[in-house]
Amino acid sequence: MVPFSRAAVASVGVLVALSLAACGSQLDPDTVAQVNGTTVNSDGQVVGADGSTATGPDGSVPGSTGGGGTTATGGGSTTTTGGGSGGGTEGTGDNAATGSTRAGSCNGFKNQTGITDKTITIGNSSDVSGPVPGLFEASQDAVKAYVAYFNATSDICGRKLELKAYDSRTDAAADQQNYTKACDETFAVVGSMSAFDSGGASTAQGCGLPDIRSASVTADRQACTTCFGAQSTMANEFQNAVPDYVIKNHPDAAAHAAMLYINAGAAAENGKTQVAAMNKRGMHFDYVQGIDISEFNYSPYVQQMKDKGIEYVQMIGATAQFVRLAQAMQQQGFKPEVFMLDPTAYTTDFVKSGGDAVEGTTLFINFTPFEEASSNKELQLYMSWLQQVKPGAEPSFFGLFSWSAARLFVERAAALGGKLTRASLVSDLRKVDDWTANGMHSPQHVGPHHTGECWRFIQLEHGRWVPVGGTKYTCSGTTSS
Repeated sequence: MVPFSRAAVASVGVLVALSLAACGSQLDPDTVAQVNGTTVNSDGQVVGADGSTATGPDGSVPGSTGGGGTTATGGGSTTTTGGGSGGGTEGTGDNAATGSTRAGSCNGFKNQTGITDKTITIGNSSDVSGPVPGLFEASQDAVKAYVAYFNATSDICGRKLELKAYDSRTDAAADQQNYTKACDETFAVVGSMSAFDSGGASTAQGCGLPDIRSASVTADRQACTTCFGAQSTMANEFQNAVPDYVIKNHPDAAAHAAMLYINAGAAAENGKTQVAAMNKRGMHFDYVQGIDISEFNYSPYVQQMKDKGIEYVQMIGATAQFVRLAQAMQQQGFKPEVFMLDPTAYTTDFVKSGGDAVEGTTLFINFTPFEEASSNKELQLYMSWLQQVKPGAEPSFFGLFSWSAARLFVERAAALGGKLTRASLVSDLRKVDDWTANGMHSPQHVGPHHTGECWRFIQLEHGRWVPVGGTKYTCSGTTSS
């Protein structure tokens, strides 16, 4: 799926537009009914709209010990337990699975909207049904997984988490309706991900609702003063790490570059502004070309690149378009020195459907790839608890940042302790900077609302993503358009 640099913000629009063009925008009422109203309760159970609870394949409740699944015990928690004063266990190091925020005192803790003597209710509004079924279901699954993990290991001043899951249906109006409900039903909304997230922006701000998202896509959401992204994004900022990497490692290719983008959503604008930003850093683009959604013959574009001596090819689109371009290049014997994509291509579908044609593709990413989970405890937690809540689910980029959003909510709520209110949480979040969720991803400027500037690079070799240029992030600022 898609991260949210300028390239990835555009890619969300492309993905939705492609699906709308292909299958229309009719919604399945039954699907909507099944999704809206599902919850994860304080026992870690996933509760359907009909009141039924989900269990694991062995009969165990997701979020509890049992069966053959991995159980995270965590050597303590980021939170206080019981109703007494603080003193929660701190994690050790940047990659500590239990976090590194000391809990505050629970003295003076008050029940309020979304908070009772036993629970703190949070919400999640993500695109589950709609023209692209399951578009951001991974975000909701990740929050369900975090709630199950948290309730099995921790509490905040004696209270467990309860999750209300809303379906934004790839629709701004649905997003607005969900946030109207969330204002009355939840204390905060956590880990949401929607392609048309402008709908609920003013609603969240109007009721002072803390909204810690996977990422914000639209300008309205990015401008919301109570909304924050675990992946911080601003649509007019592009990271310098990408052109810097190309110029350093592929100087000839940097001098003969091409940018292709799909003429849908914000892709056209972003394609041009990225070219301008990378030109400022020293690259040179000989070919910049938009491609209509309805276009399936990419051979003419490949021929143009061959004629111009292009050695660097970058594209803004979705998996189907990436694969189509790679196959057209292969068929015409055109192999540029660098074929660069954003993390939209970090999917099993890209690797499987692309086959030999996508071998050697380079991606710029801002998170720890799942292939390196053995070296990252927080990533292990996400992947393990995801399987307990939804056996067989595939971890994703969107899910990773939604888990991060849930982690951020818990750490800051716990640190506030008895001072926790919606207003105090929002104020506290504005101070959060360089957030990494215990090393799951690159530093994000959550409070300042600036795009995180750090990227690292991976390359596809024999069907497997491997690090290229090392495993450390390159952080060299952003260029604004």
